[in-house]
Amino acid sequence: MTVALLGFPWDGSSSYARGPALAPAVIRSVLFSEASSPYSLSGADARQAIAAYDFADLPEDPEACRTAIEERVAAALAAKQRPLSLGGDHSVTFPILRAMRDAHGPVNVLHVDAHPDLYDELNGDRYSHACPFARAVEEGCIGHLVQVGIRSATPEQRAFAEKHDIVMLGADQTDAIDYHRLVAPLYISIDLDGLDPAFAPGVSHPEPGGLSTREVLAILKKLGAAPVGADVVELNPEKDVGLATAHVAARLVKELAAMMADAQP
Repeated sequence: MTVALLGFPWDGSSSYARGPALAPAVIRSVLFSEASSPYSLSGADARQAIAAYDFADLPEDPEACRTAIEERVAAALAAKQRPLSLGGDHSVTFPILRAMRDAHGPVNVLHVDAHPDLYDELNGDRYSHACPFARAVEEGCIGHLVQVGIRSATPEQRAFAEKHDIVMLGADQTDAIDYHRLVAPLYISIDLDGLDPAFAPGVSHPEPGGLSTREVLAILKKLGAAPVGADVVELNPEKDVGLATAHVAARLVKELAAMMADAQP
């Protein structure tokens, strides 16, 4: 299968800081630059795995934006492509998962993040970047949800996780990942603040005590199913000195593209 790289320049659902809307263009600019190899760690050429690019602008209205994201993911799926999406803030994942559900049924999700994103609402917004997985669970988009790297969970979010059988693991609990839950159809969502700020400083909400780049790559390598879709979100280029975090995002894109190209139709 081939991969479609989709850029969603949206941060209108962010709290605290804007900037992630700039990320898709920045990640694309470094993805195949001469600064690093275009190959995945397994030796796959990501330039061949990615067959289509869609970096169109999004509407300014939040509801219209969500609709546009869902439609663009659905169009990639209809073209028999695996959508690999670049945020933008994490709110883009909810409409992506709606399109994934319509194509595959509920998907099993590996979610790397410092935050569980299970709020019912934040600052009056039920579609905030702090809420996408709550909405996705409520709408039947997710089968199993395994969250890794969590270190900023409120009692409200922990209660939601317990109610819905969500596995919530800290960065020090990677040995406890139940890979039997992460079977096909598999979706991967990586918020860059799931990594420790030492490895990914260019984010709006840095939380010390996170995963290393190597640990995230090791988790991906252990997955038994090729993902049918994935996203990398929450890079904030305005806080990213020397493009350090953009290059981490580019490495993750190469690995995910190689994995997704192996997915069966």
